Amino acid sequence: MSTARTVRLLVPSAAALWTSALGLWGLSRQNSVWRDEAATWQVARRSTAEIAQLLGNVDVVHGLYYLLMHGLFELFGPGTTVLRLPSVAAMAVAAACVAALGHRLAGPWAGLGGGVALGLLPAVQFYLQEGRPYALVAAGAGVSTLLLVTLLEGRGRAVHWIAYGGTVALCGLLNWLSLMILPAHLLTLLLSGRSGRRVRSGHDVGEPCEPCVPGRPGGLGKRWAVAAGAAVVCVLPLVLFSRSQSAQVSWIPPLTWHMLIGPAVLLAVGGAGAVLDRRSPYRPDGPSAAAVGLPLLVVPQLGLAGLSLVQPLFLDRYVLFSLLGLALLIGAAIGAGVRTVSRRLPRAGRWLLPAVVVVASVALLPQALAKRSPESRVDDVLAAADAVRRLKRPGDAVLFFPSARRDTRLVSPDAFSGLEDIALARTPERSGTLKGVEDGPARIRTAMLTHRRILLVTDTPAVSRPPATERDRMKRSVLRNHFRIVTDTQTRGRRVTLYERRAAPR
Repeated sequence: MSTARTVRLLVPSAAALWTSALGLWGLSRQNSVWRDEAATWQVARRSTAEIAQLLGNVDVVHGLYYLLMHGLFELFGPGTTVLRLPSVAAMAVAAACVAALGHRLAGPWAGLGGGVALGLLPAVQFYLQEGRPYALVAAGAGVSTLLLVTLLEGRGRAVHWIAYGGTVALCGLLNWLSLMILPAHLLTLLLSGRSGRRVRSGHDVGEPCEPCVPGRPGGLGKRWAVAAGAAVVCVLPLVLFSRSQSAQVSWIPPLTWHMLIGPAVLLAVGGAGAVLDRRSPYRPDGPSAAAVGLPLLVVPQLGLAGLSLVQPLFLDRYVLFSLLGLALLIGAAIGAGVRTVSRRLPRAGRWLLPAVVVVASVALLPQALAKRSPESRVDDVLAAADAVRRLKRPGDAVLFFPSARRDTRLVSPDAFSGLEDIALARTPERSGTLKGVEDGPARIRTAMLTHRRILLVTDTPAVSRPPATERDRMKRSVLRNHFRIVTDTQTRGRRVTLYERRAAPR
């Protein structure tokens, strides 16, 4: 095997191993699971028929991911490792794609630097160990971008176009906001019109090379439009159907200027990397790293901001895949730095990347530790279940306020064995919902007054909200007037309170 081919294999492999190690480090987060992951956990444990019924009412945007996790839970059983390992593997794939892109577009040091940088980004470290689909979308974005660059270099075939369209469609089915990668790729396609003869002429390897005509789209643009259009058509039914469930994201606050500070910093860092890349003498037969990385970083961020002016949707996780562009630009900057140092100090150049990685790792160590602690999330479902397990007695009743906190029982049903869920009328599985359907206020009140001890699972004051429904206001009123607090346990965003019936109402 030639040295060049060995390097081509080693660069993405090293990035994937580095990211996998970061993902496996503290994977269980001290055996904690927060509310978003609890949704994945409880849905994955249902049958496929029950999942299909659920998707007709709620969370259809995550349907494909839920089915994937259902299969994994069926094979390996539920657990924090099975819940989060797909995200670790997916982000390792994304890092390998960034490394391969950087190597091809700006040299091996740029590839290795970009692949390593991706795993160190704080947002990536957060979702690297998250039982949700965002890391999988990032992996798909990396694969589709790598396929696009292959096609822009003139080394693609029809199978590459099919794979490109299929990957974009798959990402869209995991999260349809990932379709914003298409305008980013279109901008890369336009910027690459000046990058090489093959791109401008639009011919494949082995075909006669037509004269290069500036601005001429050739067959490449048409083929991209067909592949992108096919992907959009595949995802469009999901987009249209999910609009009927838009109430799920009604809690997202409207876009404000301070919410754009983080993206502005990312764009500034990415812009600096793009400037350094443009000064680089390394030019492959295809697009530059800046022409690929900058649109991938900028377009999804700006697109989500623009969409949020119509309906608030601005959450960083929805465009997590855009950070692949940032990592690619950081890698290009590192590659430019290595070349600059090597010209003056030939032996010192090879030590620049290790030095940067060590300094960045030390500087970001507090962030890395924080992301791996249970306190990094809003709450911990398993901690609340442990509290219930310690406090319960046979014959006790349990209440959830709000009803969404029933996820504690759905994730850890054994902790609630022997307890009567006195408010529940129809289980989440039967009703096709995430939290079940509760009885009316009058029936719940009657049931509460027939029990001597009630365990209440709710939020801590720091994250709780005022009662939103008459049912929840009634629960609080009855507990205040007819029960007294025996034990109050607050841990990791969840609160478990044991109430005992008063001799006389207050």
